[in-house]
Amino acid sequence: MSGRTLGIVLLVVGLILVGFGLNASHSVTDTVKEGVTGRYTDKTMWYLIGGAALIIAGGGLGLAGNRRTIGS
Repeated sequence: MSGRTLGIVLLVVGLILVGFGLNASHSVTDTVKEGVTGRYTDKTMWYLIGGAALIIAGGGLGLAGNRRTIGS
């Protein structure tokens, strides 16, 4: 699997995780917890943080792709 392909896969998975996190943030449980404590649930935070990390990593790999170094 090339670096560009892996980057695209990570980017898509990251977008899906962020989508799950945003969807979960609108649930009754998260809305009540955020109203009381000012924070989302741990599960929602992991979706958002993990998704953002995968988007950044996937974007970096996708842009870098299969760059060749001198002498390769």
